[in-house]
Amino acid sequence: MRAFPDLDGRASAFYGGVMSIPVDLDRLAAVLGDFPTAYLLTVGAAGKVKAVSADPVVHEGILVLQPSAGSARNLTANPAATLLFPPPLPHGYALLVDGTADADDTEIRFTPATAVLHRPARHADGPPAPESVEGCGNDCRPL
Repeated sequence: MRAFPDLDGRASAFYGGVMSIPVDLDRLAAVLGDFPTAYLLTVGAAGKVKAVSADPVVHEGILVLQPSAGSARNLTANPAATLLFPPPLPHGYALLVDGTADADDTEIRFTPATAVLHRPARHADGPPAPESVEGCGNDCRPL
């Protein structure tokens, strides 16, 4: 039994579009305005993922987040991190920002390396990408 039915052969037509849109890091601050909250994902030395809510503020190309003792421990062991901004609307795009981070008692400093708007193909019926992403009229137009 298939996990997802093929909608009478229409799945490839319905799900055929590109569902990831790269975000230029120079425009990341503008795009963040469309995403009200985030989750910082870190991985500790034992491989366990930690997720904490975050409200990043952009400062000179760095995303500054409130401190988290557990995240700081993980970042000491492994500085790779991801910020996941859930879709603000059902079936909308999530914003994923990968990078590295370091922390102290007062803040976490996240340096973005890549960013992408993403949603699963099965959510192609959702709203278009945020207007802050220039030139993105539909799911299939790369930036």
